[in-house]
Amino acid sequence: MKPKIRISGWPVWGITMCMFFGMLALASCRKESTGFVLPPGDVAKGKQLFAQLSCTDCHSIADLKWTGPGDNYPEVKLGGDVTQLKTYGELVTSVINPSHKISQRAVADSRWLIRGDSSKMETYHFNDFVTVSELVDLVAFLQSEYKLVQPINTYPYNFK
Repeated sequence: MKPKIRISGWPVWGITMCMFFGMLALASCRKESTGFVLPPGDVAKGKQLFAQLSCTDCHSIADLKWTGPGDNYPEVKLGGDVTQLKTYGELVTSVINPSHKISQRAVADSRWLIRGDSSKMETYHFNDFVTVSELVDLVAFLQSEYKLVQPINTYPYNFK
């Protein structure tokens, strides 16, 4: 029978596991971000761009009211009180790929869609002429218009 190797009373596998978990813990303490992050934007410029791009043809947000040209363009409200904040990444994705996530409300109302599964926003081809700096400003404006609120509890407190 072969004797087990021990270093100061610890088996080799125990030391190896301690080293592995120690390195794993150190690797998780990195301060730099591993996600895709754009520089901070200018909220005022983003608001101006929102109006300039005629986003109000379909969207309303804060004091920028919906100016929809008719029944084929229902109002899509943005911003306001939410119980879950829209992340920076979600807002960027919604601007550059508006069909990535279609709401059930949009599916039920075909006026919001083209070809049955794509957002009408895609027909504007914003990606072809909006610069990255403008996108950053637009997302900064959109993000500033959402306010996190505590959800309202609709369950009665009858603990009798």
